[in-house]
Amino acid sequence: MSDKDQYQRELEVIEAVKDKGPAGKFLGYAKISGPGWLQGAITLGGGSLAGALYLGVVSGNGLLWVQPLAMICGIIMLSAIAYVTLSTGERPLRAINTHLHPLLGWSWVIATIMANIVWTMPQFALGSAAVQQNLFSEAISDWMIIPVFFAIGLYVNYLYQSGGNGAKIFDRIIKIMVGVIVLSFFAVVISLAGELPWGQIFKGYLPNISLLSKPAEVYEPLIAASSNPDWWTNKITSTQKDIIFAAFGTAVGINMTFLLPYTLLKKKWGPKHRGLSITDLSIGLFVPFFIATSCVVLAAASSFHGKVDMENLKIGDKTMLETPAIVKTLKEFEGDDEAKAAFTKTTLESANENDRILAAMLVKRDTASLAVTLEPFTGKVVAQKIFGIGVLGMAVSTIIILMLINGLAFQELFAGKANSKTAINSSLSDKGAYFLGCIISGLAGCCFPFIWDNADAKAALAVPTSVIGGALLPIAYFTFLLMMNSKKILGDKRPEGTSRIIWNVLMIFATTMATIGSYTAVSHKSAFGIPVGMIGMWFLLALFVVGTASFLIKEKQKS
Repeated sequence: MSDKDQYQRELEVIEAVKDKGPAGKFLGYAKISGPGWLQGAITLGGGSLAGALYLGVVSGNGLLWVQPLAMICGIIMLSAIAYVTLSTGERPLRAINTHLHPLLGWSWVIATIMANIVWTMPQFALGSAAVQQNLFSEAISDWMIIPVFFAIGLYVNYLYQSGGNGAKIFDRIIKIMVGVIVLSFFAVVISLAGELPWGQIFKGYLPNISLLSKPAEVYEPLIAASSNPDWWTNKITSTQKDIIFAAFGTAVGINMTFLLPYTLLKKKWGPKHRGLSITDLSIGLFVPFFIATSCVVLAAASSFHGKVDMENLKIGDKTMLETPAIVKTLKEFEGDDEAKAAFTKTTLESANENDRILAAMLVKRDTASLAVTLEPFTGKVVAQKIFGIGVLGMAVSTIIILMLINGLAFQELFAGKANSKTAINSSLSDKGAYFLGCIISGLAGCCFPFIWDNADAKAALAVPTSVIGGALLPIAYFTFLLMMNSKKILGDKRPEGTSRIIWNVLMIFATTMATIGSYTAVSHKSAFGIPVGMIGMWFLLALFVVGTASFLIKEKQKS
């Protein structure tokens, strides 16, 4: 089927369901879903996995509601981005630079490129670890795995850029990979079914804001018997609060806001596809994200929440007390002015057993330790192999999409038609810019043994990038909030009346939560003594002011 035939089929389905109810439209749109699966492939990466693991470790099943609600906020804003893009047919970078302010547009693109380059590294590291620790053997070196990941990423992106049958194969590959991820983690949970407290689990999907002000129940007896109950109460409550708000700031990445509009334009979707685009995000993004992250939270809660090795408090070859994360927590404990009174010594051993157990309970675990703890419940095949397939799928699918987004971003930076109003064409310069972006992102990932495994180099790259990406995500949201309210941009396609009120209430809520989440996640970060987190927050504020002022001025100008 040619691109033209596919496009015509999509229009026929849209026309056939236009008079049906929500269920009929949903089922019809499900047959022709597309770009939403790319969003699902990138969001199901190492960040989502780590976030879900830590949610389960710290709060058990009590915060199962956090990531789905955070993703709903993200989908609200992605739906707004889709609405603006499909209504105007205009490339977002040009629209932002023309109708709002170039500082907003270029900040958005540069932050996207930085994220694509830096965050490819942990995906290569995660995939390599899955091959070595879960699927095969640690005897396989990183340098045997790295070229394979790079080649897969480059080849699948070649299929995407080639169009026609290549693009269709690309779509199928992404859908299959997302499906494998979901099924792998689902299989782990099914194998745990008899061990899980289903009543608590269903309750965990109901938003419970009490965990913003008090620790989860499992910690209460240990806190009461600790050397300083007030300190531990504040420590655990603060950790839970950070997890909740950070989830709202990271469920959707800055590069996802860039990916969606350009993939919609490549498919030549228009105003008639607006309803389809929202359903597409639900099917391809929310459903896989909800199932996969929930399964990881359940597995982590079952394995780690409120549990430590009481016999020797060991993690690997180190005792719990010697583990850097626990040492750090106990040093915080000793360094607290009020806590000092609880100790008769200045050594770590001055903490009582309950203090050490609490510190151990808060340690972040990795996928390897989770797989090991699942073995008694699930058996080695499920715990190691199937879980490893899910992790590997997460890593490889995210590598592919990060390379894709970087290719699209480089087209905007360097392609000869960068000033054209509509979608990028297939000229040689456009393709060259695309593959240059793909290669740069992929090569950065290949360098993870030198950079990501080096603490100083990692901080030099990861901290500024996370700050820039985190600070600019609310700006991306805010920018499209302004565009949804712009008569100059949308004309008679701007929502009006009740529809406009609903859009604005939802978008303002999502933008506010992303802003709070970003502040929570990055404001405290520093690199080499420089408070880059607060610098990022001030830059965020400056962009809010510039964007608002520019919007008001340009809306008053005659078209």
